[in-house]
Amino acid sequence: MTTDTGRTGLRVALLGCGVVGSAVAKMLVTNADDLAARIGAPLELVGIAVRRVGKDRSDLPVPEELFTTDAADLVTRADIVIEVIGGIDPARELLLSAMAHGASVVTANKALLADDGPTLYAAADAAGVDLYYEAAVAGAIPILRPMRESLAGDDVHRVLGIVNGTTNFVLDAMDTTGAGFEETVAQAQALGYAEADPSADVEGFDAAAKAALLASLAFHTRVSGGDVFREGITEVTAADIAAAKAMDCVVKLLAIAERTTAADGSAGVSVRVHPAMIPRTHPLASVRDAYNAVFVEAKAAGQLMFYGRGAGGDPTASAVLGDLVAVARHLVAGGRGPGESAYADLPILPIEESVTRYHISLDVDDRPGVLAQVAQAFADTGVSIETVRQHVRTHAGSGAARANLVIVTHGATEGALSATVDALAGCECVAEVVSVMRVEGM
Repeated sequence: MTTDTGRTGLRVALLGCGVVGSAVAKMLVTNADDLAARIGAPLELVGIAVRRVGKDRSDLPVPEELFTTDAADLVTRADIVIEVIGGIDPARELLLSAMAHGASVVTANKALLADDGPTLYAAADAAGVDLYYEAAVAGAIPILRPMRESLAGDDVHRVLGIVNGTTNFVLDAMDTTGAGFEETVAQAQALGYAEADPSADVEGFDAAAKAALLASLAFHTRVSGGDVFREGITEVTAADIAAAKAMDCVVKLLAIAERTTAADGSAGVSVRVHPAMIPRTHPLASVRDAYNAVFVEAKAAGQLMFYGRGAGGDPTASAVLGDLVAVARHLVAGGRGPGESAYADLPILPIEESVTRYHISLDVDDRPGVLAQVAQAFADTGVSIETVRQHVRTHAGSGAARANLVIVTHGATEGALSATVDALAGCECVAEVVSVMRVEGM
């Protein structure tokens, strides 16, 4: 069988040979016959771009002569380029060059897509090639293709996900063991779930890039990483975890993208990443260790959840190879898959207009009239209280009686809730705003 280019096979170039790249290379070689049967043409690995040749890679079933440091040349010699080196540059220039030379692209580069996706989409359209990136969001979990294709006839109105395995491991360990943040991060590093510098994970940058990609697909609107409100888990304490337990909740770092209504009544998109309490009865509460899950709410399909391993060499390579087969089939048949869909062009709403609920813990004076003052602060900002719990204790420093008030609000805009917290901090009866955490999924 020949392709529309007149060749009997498809040339594949691989950029990167780290954990994911090595797994991709192994699968390309060991599964070569099955891949050829599924595609309708054989794949020829024409090169693997690495930082340096000569490194011992004897564990890979790949001839040594295929390794090269000349990535710029390699991308001009392929029908399909797989990019797993990560980062913005030189990945962007290499992929743009590949597409300009007629190659389709499969990438796992969430940071690049969230930073400059429109440039890549435009280049793919101009060249008439595919740009696929299933592995960029949730590892082995098939989520992008179902949203882009299976749900193409439906209206998605909310996506709620755990899309970072490191933070999920840390928060799950804090919940199950009662340990603190730093201790559980160290444990994650020892087990290989966290990098030596875990900032991209624990500060929410990784999840924010993925949230941008999910929102772009779900709402047919261009969303960049900079559009995403981001708050990491570094301020989550053992006390926060305990407070969640008292409500029969768990704390998760959530990526939330939803179609909502702006202050002027028009439609808009809200995209945010932050820790939140969710009920233990919610499907996402059962996502443990370093696993990921994405919960999708659509008008006709209802609630759907996609669950699995969100990182690691083999799981991510599985998603990469899935994209490779899809792109290769298009080349064999003489077509291409769906490109960017940004026709809706909805405005990205500021975090202040997002609607959520708050769990607020206050240390207050234990005397008559305090509850009335606290309630007035909520009334003044238009936020309704759902529940109040009080625990009286003696303040260690002065011996004075203090009460701990735990308040859970009804849904309100983030701006109103933030104003309420500021008002509470200014109340003379409030000794301290101990903690504030959002509540989702109830």
